[in-house]
Order: sequence, then C-alpha cells, then structure tokens
Amino acid sequence: MATKVEELREKLTATQKELADVFTEAGPDLDMDKVTSLDSEGDSSAKVKWIQTKSKEAEEAFDELKEAEGIEKGKALADEVEDYLKQPIRRPWQPNADGGKTFGQQIVESKAVTEKAGPIGPVAKFPDDDVKTLMTTTVGWAPETIRGPRVIDEVTRPIQLLDLFPTTNTDQTSILFMEETTFDNQAAEVAEAGTFPEGALALTERSSPVRKIAVFLPVTDEQLEDVNQVTGYINNRLPFMLRQRLDGQVINGDGIAPNLDGILNVAGIQTYALAAEPVPDAIHKGITLVNVTGRGMADAIVMHSNDWQDIRLLRTADGIYIWGSPSEAGVARMWGLPVAINQAIAENTALIGDFGGYSELSFKRGIDVQVSNSHGTYFIEGKQAIRADFRVALVVYRPAAFCTVTGI
Repeated sequence: MATKVEELREKLTATQKELADVFTEAGPDLDMDKVTSLDSEGDSSAKVKWIQTKSKEAEEAFDELKEAEGIEKGKALADEVEDYLKQPIRRPWQPNADGGKTFGQQIVESKAVTEKAGPIGPVAKFPDDDVKTLMTTTVGWAPETIRGPRVIDEVTRPIQLLDLFPTTNTDQTSILFMEETTFDNQAAEVAEAGTFPEGALALTERSSPVRKIAVFLPVTDEQLEDVNQVTGYINNRLPFMLRQRLDGQVINGDGIAPNLDGILNVAGIQTYALAAEPVPDAIHKGITLVNVTGRGMADAIVMHSNDWQDIRLLRTADGIYIWGSPSEAGVARMWGLPVAINQAIAENTALIGDFGGYSELSFKRGIDVQVSNSHGTYFIEGKQAIRADFRVALVVYRPAAFCTVTGI
C-alpha cells in the first residue's frame, strides 16, 4: 500500500508532465496556437487558463508533499529517540569491586547533607576526601580568546589646520614671487598744459624654499610577513606623522633650515595686545587690522582649545550663555568667521588671517614611501626600514594680511 508521500509524488509528477507536454508543444515562443493536446478548439485564452489551473494544482501538491515529508521525518526521529531511551543508563561512576562508593552515595554522605542544620548548611566539596587539584581556567583548560582587528591609536593631536591653506604643486626648489614694496601714488588733477605728478613703483623678489619632512620606521621581516594588517597600518600611520608635523610647522616653524617659516614667525605680520576689553572685542580689532591695514579679507581665526573654552562659556550678567545653550554644541564662529580650534598654537594667542587670499602650501611632490633592508646591519638582522617623506613650501604672500591677538 502506497504511503501518502508516494501518492503525492505521483500526483505532482503527473501534473508536472502535463504542463511540460503543453510547453513542449508551444515551443520556445510559447505559441498557444501550436498546442493541440488540449481540447479547447484553438482558443488561446482557454489554454492559458488551463495552464494557470494546472500550475496552481502543482503548487498545492508541492506544498502538501513538503508537509507530508516533514511529518515522516518527525515520525522517524521520534522512533529513533524512543529506541535510544530504551537503552540502559550508563552512569559515570559504578561501585568498585573493592567497595568504592557510587556517585549517589558520595552525595548522601557528604558534609553538605550530613551536617546540614535547618535551611542553611556548609558548602560541600565533592568528593570530600578525593579532590587533589581544583580545575580552573588558570591551571586547567584556558578559554580561547581571539583578538579583534581594531587598533586604538595613541592619544595624539589630530590634523587641525592644514585645511585653512590653499594647496598647489610645484616643480621648483623654491617658490619665487615678486612683491610690490613701493607704491607711491601721486595721481592728481592737472590743469591744461600742467605738469604730470610723478609716481613710483618698486618690486622685490621674495622666495619660500621647499623643505622636506621625513620619517622612517624599522620593522622585522616576520612582522611584515606574519601579520596581514601591518602593511596597511604602517601605510596609514607614516603619512599621518608627516601631516601632523606639517600641521604644526605652518604655525610654529622657526624658518631656520630645514624648518618652514611658520606664520607666527613671518616678519611683517601684525599684532594686537589685549587691553582692558572683552576677548571678542580684541578679536574684532585684530580682524579690522587684517582688513584695513593689511588690505585683506579675514577668513578664519586660529585659537587654542582652552582659549575657545573661555569664549564658549561666556555668559551675560543674568547667566545666559552668549555662544548658545549648554544643550547645544554651539557654533565655532566669531564675528562671522570660522574658528579653527586646535592645540598647535600656544595658549593665550589667537591668529587671524586671510588664509585663502595670501597663503599657500605648494607641494614639490606627494608622499613617497620606500622600503629597504640596506640600512646599517638590517640585511643580516632581517629588518626593513620603511621611510616616508614629502617636500613642501609654505608661502605667505602678504604678512600684513595676518594678525596675532595676544593676552587673550
């Protein structure tokens, strides 16, 4: 006698064959006019309806078959479990021929049971007199621990100022430009046949040398070969070291070769010392010096994080925070200009300037990374020297377009 699964398989096979025969007659173009096995007098819509009906029957038969097969599998598993449970129990400890105690006897005779008084009793050691060494994760089986891929960088100053400077490329070793150092405008109104007033212009060549910033890192062959991530890690950190150094040089470089001439040390920048006025007032006066005396258009303020904190916490006499509620991040702007909050500039000094109009970072080339074992005794020691460097010039075209505000 056929089982339900077998009956459903036969039904599904028959239905599928009927559909397959029709599709074979219809051909690859599914032309219903070519189908002659269906008694529908050439009506294509009737043939399509027959196909839809048969497809639904096949789908329902398939669902029933899956359900029946699942029931059969469940029945087989239940039978297997029943047979397994009929087998005798195998205890971990059996009585020894020499009178050893069973597992149950050891529990019944333990101190936790024999010395128990009321609901509270001593903690039992099992077995009381047979434990030699406590198995723990330190003297037993230590758990396996897999280290994740994340690397937490050391606390260090991020890149904070380079975005203030326009960048260009150069193929020269110095950036040369002409600065108009004399502009004597004597233009005036002249009467008929009068003498033209004489003006004067003079130009001076200026230069900003290209400097190299470099770093190298010693690494063993094994480290490079055995750790897949180390190459990418080094390729990220070495360029960061270079850019971090440049980020400080553009402000503080002393100009003594091979240092860049940072803006704070460029001759001719303006300065304003805070007097008996609020810091925002002094900042505005520095902006005015850049715009009026320097004939620039101030576009940014550079300020140490601790100095900006004092600004951010300014309050009115009745306790209202001027730079926004403490529930908000607040806008890092002053007098309409963005404030570049950083730790490169010294505290108590702000720098205001027309960075976009009168400064430039010009790169001789981008970062060059090279690897060699020819350094010192590295070849026989199995070490590699990975070095990275770039060459760049900082140009300040108009020093008067920058102003420091001190004593803030």
